[in-house]
Amino acid sequence: MHSWSSPVVPSVPGDGLPLRLFDTAEGAVRDLDAGPLARMYVCGITPYDTTHLGHAATYLTFDLVYRQLLDAGHAVHYVQNTTDVDDPLFERAERDGVDWRELGDAETDRFRADMEALRIMPPQQYVAATETIDEVVEMVAELIDRGHAYRIDPSVDEYADVYYRHRATPDFGYESRYDDDEMAAAFAERGGDPDRPGKEHPLDALLWRVQRPGEPSWPSPWGEGRPGWHIECSAIARNRLGLGFDIQGGGSDLAFPHHEFSAAHAEAAADERPFARFYVHAAMIGLDGVKMSKSLGNLVRVQALREEGVDPALIRLGLATGHYRTDRSWSAEVLEEARERFGTWTRAIERGAGAEAGPTIAALRERLADDLDTPGALAVIDSWAAATLDGDSADPTAGNAIATAVDALLGVRAADS
Repeated sequence: MHSWSSPVVPSVPGDGLPLRLFDTAEGAVRDLDAGPLARMYVCGITPYDTTHLGHAATYLTFDLVYRQLLDAGHAVHYVQNTTDVDDPLFERAERDGVDWRELGDAETDRFRADMEALRIMPPQQYVAATETIDEVVEMVAELIDRGHAYRIDPSVDEYADVYYRHRATPDFGYESRYDDDEMAAAFAERGGDPDRPGKEHPLDALLWRVQRPGEPSWPSPWGEGRPGWHIECSAIARNRLGLGFDIQGGGSDLAFPHHEFSAAHAEAAADERPFARFYVHAAMIGLDGVKMSKSLGNLVRVQALREEGVDPALIRLGLATGHYRTDRSWSAEVLEEARERFGTWTRAIERGAGAEAGPTIAALRERLADDLDTPGALAVIDSWAAATLDGDSADPTAGNAIATAVDALLGVRAADS
C-alpha cells in the first residue's frame, strides 16, 4: 500500500542533539541511543472515519521524533500499519450501506490527504493488515507450536478461535506497567473479550477469529478467518524492523492491551526480548475540556478544519502548545492563540534581520531533544520573535535561519524563506 508524499525537510546549520524520550516501560525519560539507522513503528488507524485531532496529535508526535532523529544525523526506517479489517469498519460499512473495502479505501485516502496537509513525515512502509495475512498465520503457528496458544473447544463454542496465553512470557505487563486490576479494566474497555466462554483466562487475547456469517475471511490451518488485532502489529513490525527496534509508538490508550500484547506475541514466538527498546505514547485530546469520543459526537476532524480554511500550520502549533504526554483540550481559544503566534513569527521572520539566530536555534534543539518539549520550543521562538519585533537586528540573516529551523524541527512553515 502506498504512503503519502514527504515534505521537504531543510538542513539546519550546526549539530543536532541526541534525543531523550519517556519510555513507558521504564517510567522515565532516558537517552534513545539509536544507531545510524533508527527504527520506528507507529500503530495506524482503523479506516472507518475521517482523521480527528486525536489522530493528528499522535502522528504529529512521531513526526517530531522523526525530525529530531534526522537533525541528529540518523537515517530513519519508519513503518506504520492500517487495520483495514476490523469490526468497527464492518459496522460502519453496514450502517452506511457500502462495501467495507470501499469504505476503508476512501477513509485511508482522506487520512493520507490530512497527513500530507499537516506536513507529517510518511512511513517508508505503509502496510495494510489485509496485505499481511500470511505473516500473521505464520506467527500464530509459531505460538501454537511453542505451546503459547490454544483453540477454543468446539464443544463449548462452535467458533473455535485461537487465543494467546497471556502469561506465556514471564514478565507480561512490563510494557504498560499495569497491575492486574488495571489490566482487567482496560482489557474489557479496549476491545478485549474477558467473558468469552472457553477461554483459559479472561485476559487471553484473540489471535485468529474463525469466520462468522457475512465476514471476510482468509485460509489458515485453523479454518477460514481473520487476524486478531494485536498480532497484526506484531507480525508487521517484526518482519520489517526485527526485534529490538528503537520505538514502538501510538496513543496512550494503546499501552494496554494493544502494545502489551503486540510485544508479548512477538517475544513469545521468538523467545527473545525486547520487542522494542522504547514504548512511546501520545496523550489524549479533548474538546473544550471534554474528552473527544465518537459516542459523544464531539470529534474535531482535520478535514473539517481544512475545509473551514484553517491553515494546517495552525493545527500543528495549537497541538504543540501542550506536551505530547499531557492530556489536553482543543478549543477556539487554542486555535486563536496559534493564529496569533503564527502571525507574530511570520512578521519577525519577514523582517530578515533579527535577534541572533544561533543561540535561538541551539535552544530550540535543546528543548525538542528533551522529550519533545514543544511548549518550551514555542517559547524559544516567541522570545526571538519578540526581540526581533522590538528592534533587535543584530543578525542580518536571522529571518531565513529561524524559518529554516522552524520548518525542519517543528514542521511549520512560518514564512517563505
